Amino acid sequence: MKTLFYLGVFLVGQLFSHAQNLSVLDADSGLSLAGVTLTSKTAEIYAVTDRNGRAEISAFRNADSIEIRFLGYSTQRLTFKEIVDLNFVVRLISADLSLDEVVISATRWRQSKITLPSSIATVSQKDVALQNPQTAADLLGISGKVFIQKSQQGGGSPMIRGFATNRLIYVVDGVRMNTAIFRGGNLQNVINLDPFATESTEILFGPGSVIYGSDAIGGVMSFQTLTPTVSKTGSLAVSGSTTARYASANGEKTGHFDVRAGWKKWAAVTSLSTWNYDDLRQGSHGPEDYIKDYYVAQENGQDVIITQRNPLLQIPTGYTQANLMQKIRFQPDAAWDIQYGLHYSETSPYGRYDRHNRERNGTAQYAQWDYGPQKWMMNNISVSHFGNRILYDEMVLRLARQDFTESRISRNLNSPIRETQTEKVIAYSANLDFRKAAGTSHNLFYGVEWVRNNVNSEGMDQDIFLGIKTNGPSRYPSAHWNSLAAYFSDEFTLSSKWTLQSGIRYNLFSLKADFSNNLSFYPFPFEQSSFSDGSLTGHLGGVYRPNNQWIFKGNLGTAFRSPNVDDLGKVFDSEPGAVTVPNPDVKAEYAWNADVALAKVFSDRVKIELSGYYTLLEHALVRRDFQLGGLDSIVYDGILSRVQAIQNAAVARVYGLQTGVELKLPKGFIFSTDLNWQRGEEELDDGTISPSRHAPPFFGVSRLTYRSEKWVLQGYSQYQGKLTADQLPEEEKSKTEIYAKDDLGYAFAPAWTTWNIKANYTLSNSVTIGVGIENITDQRYRPYSSGVSGAGRNAIISLDAKF
Repeated sequence: MKTLFYLGVFLVGQLFSHAQNLSVLDADSGLSLAGVTLTSKTAEIYAVTDRNGRAEISAFRNADSIEIRFLGYSTQRLTFKEIVDLNFVVRLISADLSLDEVVISATRWRQSKITLPSSIATVSQKDVALQNPQTAADLLGISGKVFIQKSQQGGGSPMIRGFATNRLIYVVDGVRMNTAIFRGGNLQNVINLDPFATESTEILFGPGSVIYGSDAIGGVMSFQTLTPTVSKTGSLAVSGSTTARYASANGEKTGHFDVRAGWKKWAAVTSLSTWNYDDLRQGSHGPEDYIKDYYVAQENGQDVIITQRNPLLQIPTGYTQANLMQKIRFQPDAAWDIQYGLHYSETSPYGRYDRHNRERNGTAQYAQWDYGPQKWMMNNISVSHFGNRILYDEMVLRLARQDFTESRISRNLNSPIRETQTEKVIAYSANLDFRKAAGTSHNLFYGVEWVRNNVNSEGMDQDIFLGIKTNGPSRYPSAHWNSLAAYFSDEFTLSSKWTLQSGIRYNLFSLKADFSNNLSFYPFPFEQSSFSDGSLTGHLGGVYRPNNQWIFKGNLGTAFRSPNVDDLGKVFDSEPGAVTVPNPDVKAEYAWNADVALAKVFSDRVKIELSGYYTLLEHALVRRDFQLGGLDSIVYDGILSRVQAIQNAAVARVYGLQTGVELKLPKGFIFSTDLNWQRGEEELDDGTISPSRHAPPFFGVSRLTYRSEKWVLQGYSQYQGKLTADQLPEEEKSKTEIYAKDDLGYAFAPAWTTWNIKANYTLSNSVTIGVGIENITDQRYRPYSSGVSGAGRNAIISLDAKF
């Protein structure tokens, strides 16, 4: 920390140059604009302004023109000489609503949304600065199109179009984050990412298997982190920012610091963030079923039930987290761009709150149920080459290694034995992607991908009084998961009004698992298991733009998910009285998807977007009753438990509507709303139909925003519809510890609404104060399927300073 501090002091003291570093400002307020895209006419060169509104543009010197584009502003097209005459400062004028927007990362390539048949949502840096999301999961929720489930405060599991967890893809700087132990249950891996170090966030809705392979059934969440910027003058250019934030509902204390340095050919960015959260307080008005007014502590070697002074506190939910990012960039000339990135994230242990709500014999079941420190480290390097070659105009090679560590620590009430299961995954990946313009009508994208995951899982039991440690059952076998694929996609421009896109991918995948680490604990009738298979997926879509006010989109696509180690080899207590065991006979599941969308701008003041979708999932991997060595029940955690396993045992259907409205009002006001309605159906063992677990009830957000030279104000409401006991999925009905109960004592998910207000005040071009109050009416609410309630009334204050 001292080294970073002294480095920051040194860099701040240096003089830095603006020559050939373009600054883009708001014409009215004079404030810098981050995320502005700059492209040449042929789209072979592009740049994006950083959080200080600057971008290095030497590569554009010989371009015919430079297109400067930013959502909500009029596009400008200037020559390099015209920019020089403007002293490298361009002021964008706020525009009326537009259907055009540039996608930076969700499709691996810079493309315009008006040519893409898929629906894509973008979370802008302006939204992030105003909303102050505590985690990357909360950042996704800003979109209004992604539902976030939480089993504990240190978590956040996105649900998109009725799918979640291992049927969605996470991508960081073009590298897939999904591993072979991503499970069907709720995930918290997204919190590894740092919202402060995120430059842009894009969500692609629907299948993405052609580009990203296995798991991309419901959607793709793509995060682009801060990019270093070089300075062609040879002089050192330095910029950075620091942020401090406090929130009252969980005593959040957050600090962030980043610094950028750019030379003629080299550049670097360093980012450091820390978070400290106390136990989360829920609201005072709502279902009494959400209140657990006790916690378990040890006194004099005995487990004791402690009555809380404040019953609204959710104990234990507090935790801490630290993130570090270091990126280095080398641009020897306009044709080459080499970047290296190091990402590291680590949490403290934190309680899984829904398990602490479980009771047995009228009292707490667990004295401890924690996730151990969750660690993620990624080393990645990307090499880009630009040039008019026979095979490509742009080539990108990405090599990455990721190391994941997670653990589960549990101890039953009054038991001396603490059980720890630790999982470590090393994920290697290599991607080679190409883009080639074929004439004026075709834009070709193709490439190859290789992925390998090495999984190591261990179990350890410890007597907390005697300190004796013994081997315990592990959650997974030792395993290796491999994927090898090639893909090809064509964007065909028939005319100024019509664009077609088609693609195809063939994927080979294999898995080898060794169960010998668990043979002494469970009666497995096998010691090893392996399989290999292939999958062919494709998509075909079109976009029709009759004029600048209308867009129609249609898309047909397939996707697949290869069985992973979690599907084939997991052992865990899936629900009270049931245990999930390995099944070596699982196969891939396949999705067939159709969606249509339209968008219309009325009189440059009102924009309406509407999309509908239908997805059929065949050979769906679901948990069903099973037999292990001829037994339908075994003893697990001291309880005779029904045996279950993941099986290709169902057909699932998901369909729904998404709509968005944006209304530009006089005097700087904008009203917007995003609404999401979805339904999911899944076959059960007896042939009946149950609602799908990951299709949440109706949800949405409505906002009224005001922007002036100094102020950004937003009042907004978030809401969720109700699911009655009959509407709950079958596997959710027994989880009475996380739901409210109706008059008959059955679990259900109540509707809820929160009212919130946020504001940013700009003291100067470099200092901004943020304030806000969330859940003003102090509602006690719990998002569908969540094991922890949302924050009660929550006051937020933040200070952001740039240099």
